[in-house]
Amino acid sequence: MTSQPKTTIHVVQHLAPGGLETLAINMLKFAKPDESVFLISLEGSRCETLANWPSLKNVEDKLIFLTKKPGFDFEAISKLRKLFKKIKPRVVHTHHIGPLIYGATAAKLAGVQHIVHTEHDAWHLNNQKHLLLQSLALKLSRPNLVADAGLVKEQLDEKLNYANITVIKNGIDCERFKPGSQAQARFELGLPAHGKIIGSAGRLEKVKGHDILLKALPLINSNVTLAIAGIGSQKDALTRLAEDLSISHQVRFLDLVEDMPTFYRALDVFCMPSRCEGFPLAPLEAQACGVPTVATNVGGTNETLCPITSQLAESENSSELALKLSQMLLESPQSSPRRFVVNNNDIRKMVDAYSAITQEEYA
Repeated sequence: MTSQPKTTIHVVQHLAPGGLETLAINMLKFAKPDESVFLISLEGSRCETLANWPSLKNVEDKLIFLTKKPGFDFEAISKLRKLFKKIKPRVVHTHHIGPLIYGATAAKLAGVQHIVHTEHDAWHLNNQKHLLLQSLALKLSRPNLVADAGLVKEQLDEKLNYANITVIKNGIDCERFKPGSQAQARFELGLPAHGKIIGSAGRLEKVKGHDILLKALPLINSNVTLAIAGIGSQKDALTRLAEDLSISHQVRFLDLVEDMPTFYRALDVFCMPSRCEGFPLAPLEAQACGVPTVATNVGGTNETLCPITSQLAESENSSELALKLSQMLLESPQSSPRRFVVNNNDIRKMVDAYSAITQEEYA
């Protein structure tokens, strides 16, 4: 197959607001001017996706929806192979296990010159079925394997017999996520103008640990407000938990927030109480906006935190989380965590690192 110069196709499982999906979209947005980049979502529809994530209308012409059937869908591999034959990408870049199985296999069958696969976490490999499937898919497609954190690489090395795993840490747009007026941000979001505000952002799912944060709130000053940005299946359960804990008056569920820089600017402290993570973006975004962060010590989270201004807390421990948050609310920041993120996790540096993997292809 004669490939089109500098054409890349990313493949994700679904396009719902989340860290992995945001990263893939950013790689599309920050592609070089002479590169053509598309993104394929295995699941979901265009209408549903744009309704849930309106800002994607700006890149709608670059999005392709495969509408994969539930369960294992052999036809999806055939559809992808035909798409790759038609578009003739030089690079197919898959994200996580499902897109690896479908996208990388189809790319190999279509004769795509270069396949890259990024693992954004490795805890799913504790499942023996997933481990077997991933090992088989890697052997069949032989992609350049990338881990998004040092810890993820260590876990992949332990679980998989695969040589030359590259670490490329996730990046964010530091020109978009930057400090701004806290008063204006609170006004725009309808949050209290006075008093301390802790914020958390992410899918409202059990893995994100919002229940742990809610249980920590009664142990913190009663004048503190907790603002939660995100949507998900646990919304009703979390609302009931807040009622049971008698903290409903302190908690604001903001649902999906499109303007996340404004959300972060409204905060005094950001908290990520997750049970599992790979290399999360939210702590980077908050810190780039100058907001100190407390996050649970899971996955590669420790690699995302400024060692001077931000802190780790033990996972599943509401008491320790409350202690760390209380300490941070009482302290006067001596420096901003922004410099740490700009130096280590700017999206442009990340895109350059991925380009370097395949630069010989573009010679």
